[in-house]
Amino acid sequence: MNLQLLLREKRVVVLCGAGGVGKTTTAAALGVAAARAGRKVLVLTIDPARRLAEAMGLSEGGAEPTPIPPERLFAGGEPGPGRLDVWMLDPRIVFERFVRRLSATPEAARTIIENRLYRFLSDLVAGMQEYAAAEALDNFLDEGRYELIVLDTPPSRHALDFLEAPGRLARFLDDRIVSLFLPEEKGRGGRLWRKTSQLLGNVLGTIFGDGFTQEMRAFLGAFSGLFAGIRLRADRLRSRLSSPDAAFLLVTSPESASLEEASFFRDMLREKGLPFAGYVLNRSWAREDGLEPPEALLRHVEEGGAARDGVKALIGLAAQERARAEAHRGLLQRLAEKLPAGAVAVAAPEAGGELEDFRGLVRLGDALATS
Repeated sequence: MNLQLLLREKRVVVLCGAGGVGKTTTAAALGVAAARAGRKVLVLTIDPARRLAEAMGLSEGGAEPTPIPPERLFAGGEPGPGRLDVWMLDPRIVFERFVRRLSATPEAARTIIENRLYRFLSDLVAGMQEYAAAEALDNFLDEGRYELIVLDTPPSRHALDFLEAPGRLARFLDDRIVSLFLPEEKGRGGRLWRKTSQLLGNVLGTIFGDGFTQEMRAFLGAFSGLFAGIRLRADRLRSRLSSPDAAFLLVTSPESASLEEASFFRDMLREKGLPFAGYVLNRSWAREDGLEPPEALLRHVEEGGAARDGVKALIGLAAQERARAEAHRGLLQRLAEKLPAGAVAVAAPEAGGELEDFRGLVRLGDALATS
């Protein structure tokens, strides 16, 4: 297995890792490479840096994925059959679409969305990037308009929680306590339940007024019809991401803290039984990519001149960089030795400011895809 084969065969590639390791940039570059190779690709990103968002033409709060123009994707060359769309996840948009999609009728969806309590629940979900990632991914997989989806997960130790987020939301809303707020025909029934629910309704009515209490119960009654759909989609997404069609890549850097996070994620993937595809060692000097050695500059300067002294100073600095590159190559080798069969460990070339424009993403994607 190499990254080129992975991008050609998988339907979902999920990137995990600590913050600050270039995970979002790597996700974008892999999406670019897959699209240039002929696939219809969607990159779902969480919160790209401003320059990266500008390079990809992203606007915050967009309601639909942003298509990358073919002339940009193919760098002015002959356009191919591939396509690349990018979408910055907006939890509120994702949640509203979920409500409309799972409601029995448009009127039922309107009952939920137009209720003033929906805003409170929407604000609660807006803080759940993991839930938005899970819901959006499952929906796009359902639609089938993309051959590959590259998901950039939140930069935290809880990034893999997006697998559990829909189930947690369903359990929260379908809890015994919440059921007490439901209208009687929606509740669990039973004498004790009815008495407790009636008492709670009287207390809430006294504090907030009967109008608010009835409004809350109507809202929860309408929303309770979505519980089964939430649980079903959670189970289906878990199944999809555990299948051979999915792959999880861990993005790390040579820094010890990032490597510890990568080790943590690796253990979590093993524990959850998810398909681990390998490591991308980012921001490293493990690759030289054909750079000419600095000693070659000596042939361009005169013997004994000041320029020659300057070149010799550069050669000394280059020796330090070579030592760092050798250390990074050793690190990459150690990562590779611990991989399961079929997984990869590749280094992303140090790109620096090149990634401030789309051409830099093209070069990075090409370099990764040929690893």
